[in-house]
Amino acid sequence: MKKSPPPANTPKKEGSETREALPLLQRNWVKNFLTAIFFIALYLAIRPFMQGDVAEGFAPELTTESITGKEIHLKDYRGKPVMVHFWATWCPICEFERDGIENIAQDYAVINIATQSNDDEGLLTYANVHQMNADIIVNDFDGSLMKQFGARAVPATFIIGPTGKIEFVEVGYSTSLGLKARLWWLSQ
Repeated sequence: MKKSPPPANTPKKEGSETREALPLLQRNWVKNFLTAIFFIALYLAIRPFMQGDVAEGFAPELTTESITGKEIHLKDYRGKPVMVHFWATWCPICEFERDGIENIAQDYAVINIATQSNDDEGLLTYANVHQMNADIIVNDFDGSLMKQFGARAVPATFIIGPTGKIEFVEVGYSTSLGLKARLWWLSQ
């Protein structure tokens, strides 16, 4: 007696396992790709809210002092790029990028503004615990400096060119490499 071939819709057997071709939308790589696209679209949708009404053109005048009492005047940085970085002690994203900002401050001018975070003494303790340069940290206790720059969320980073014009604005996480590249570009 001759054996007939199995029906065309019968799954193939490999060893003891049965293996069927999955529909395209059920494949892991497709699910991962669609998830990534979803989160990118979500980020792009909320980005305008995060940006707020950020300052454009020339940077607002900034005359203040650090938590150590050092006077800071934005106009003193004319002729070279400077980064004005708004952050908060309660912000997990700010904590994640903290070391990168400190690294940038070793090579470029940085004004590090802690908004709605603590009093000067509390910020000084925070800076010491996290090995931050307290001479460049400004306490924006009531958020007025952040409002002056038009940011609605932290972290918010403004890179100001040698002429005093705001050249780049980032609200949300930024890589230190990307920020350094922009500062380098403006210093050429």
